[in-house]
Amino acid sequence: MKDLKKLRASRAEKARLGKGKLDRLNALLDKADLTEAEQAELTKLEGEVDALEAEVKQLDSEIAAEERKASRARLFGATALGGPALATVVNDSDPARTAGFKNLAEFAVAVRNFQVAGIADPRITGAASGYQQNQGSSGEGVLVPTEWREQIWSLVFADNDLLGFCNPEPTQGNTVGIVKDETTPWGAAGVQAAWRSEGTQMIASKAALTPEILQLHELYAFVLATNEVLDDAPRLQNRITVQAARAIRWKLFEAVCFGDGNGKPLGFMASPALVTAPAEGGQSAGTIVTANILKMMARLFEMPGGNPIWLANRDTIPQLGTMTIGNNAAFLPVNQALTGSPFKNTLAGDPLLFNEHCQTVGTTGDIVLADLSGYALATKQGGGIDFAASIHLFFDQNLTAFRWIIRAGGQPYLSKPVQPAKGATAKSHFVALAAR
Repeated sequence: MKDLKKLRASRAEKARLGKGKLDRLNALLDKADLTEAEQAELTKLEGEVDALEAEVKQLDSEIAAEERKASRARLFGATALGGPALATVVNDSDPARTAGFKNLAEFAVAVRNFQVAGIADPRITGAASGYQQNQGSSGEGVLVPTEWREQIWSLVFADNDLLGFCNPEPTQGNTVGIVKDETTPWGAAGVQAAWRSEGTQMIASKAALTPEILQLHELYAFVLATNEVLDDAPRLQNRITVQAARAIRWKLFEAVCFGDGNGKPLGFMASPALVTAPAEGGQSAGTIVTANILKMMARLFEMPGGNPIWLANRDTIPQLGTMTIGNNAAFLPVNQALTGSPFKNTLAGDPLLFNEHCQTVGTTGDIVLADLSGYALATKQGGGIDFAASIHLFFDQNLTAFRWIIRAGGQPYLSKPVQPAKGATAKSHFVALAAR
């Protein structure tokens, strides 16, 4: 008889590998133009993803068969699995990822009971694949099962969140190498196209690629939970998942916007790639006028497949709400039910997302036109978040500590604004309005 726990662990590992490869495959498929090396990588990844898909399907079939056997053994008291009917009932289809706990709150309470009262939950003491403890029972803490480490990672990088618009650069190490190509089809460098007369020799050109190393920096969230919170599972679940993810998400995108690059990502507002559109002559302080919006749009360098969005502080709403372009309103609160749009607001035709990262009205950064696909955000591959719990740090205060650590780095792909094919006004993926 096959070991069900090992089958599930193998399935989880295959799924983790497949997710990383699929993310990279999708990133290549979304690119308009692939280099020869990227095309070769694409072909290789398609084969690897297909192979992993077949392996996962085979493991699913084997797991289902073993689960049927286990279910019959519990139901009929069969001894074929090494004794009487199995007494341990798991609460998840993949206990190798959850150690059999229904939710993270239940796991946290079990850890507290085990370390404080010595109540040994068999799902902790007997589930080596789902539970690890550093340095024995008096060690620094326990590692949380994979399921909830990845759950928090998913909350941080939700598709509808600002971080989801950035261009991911996953890595297994603490650095990631990216290759920049800042050339344009109309520039003198990089791949060129040329007309030729019949019989004349072609002149070769090559891509002008600039390698860049992104350093990953450590970002943490550290939460203390009292016995009262630990005894209230719904509150604890919210505290150690939603609120932690919200704090990490806020801090990380704040660095994407304004980070100085020292111990944190380099934000686009602090980058030499930022373009700042000047205010109008005689423009009143703390105002935004139609000409500002139109001139910002004129300065955006939009790539094929790009996704420009407006980012603005809610302080700007009184200004935007009265703005018109010709006889039409520039700012439109969209009825999602009627349009099917995932965005509630648009400005001059592009999505508008209000947030608390942007500066107050009248300050540079109160409204920004950005194509975040022009920002490289390096993170640990495969949901790389370290999540641990400890009772020992604050033992004398009867508190349990929860700690999350993620590593992330980032910077705009452009090192400076791009010169246009015609004209002299430089453009960028990131355009802000100057202070008024």
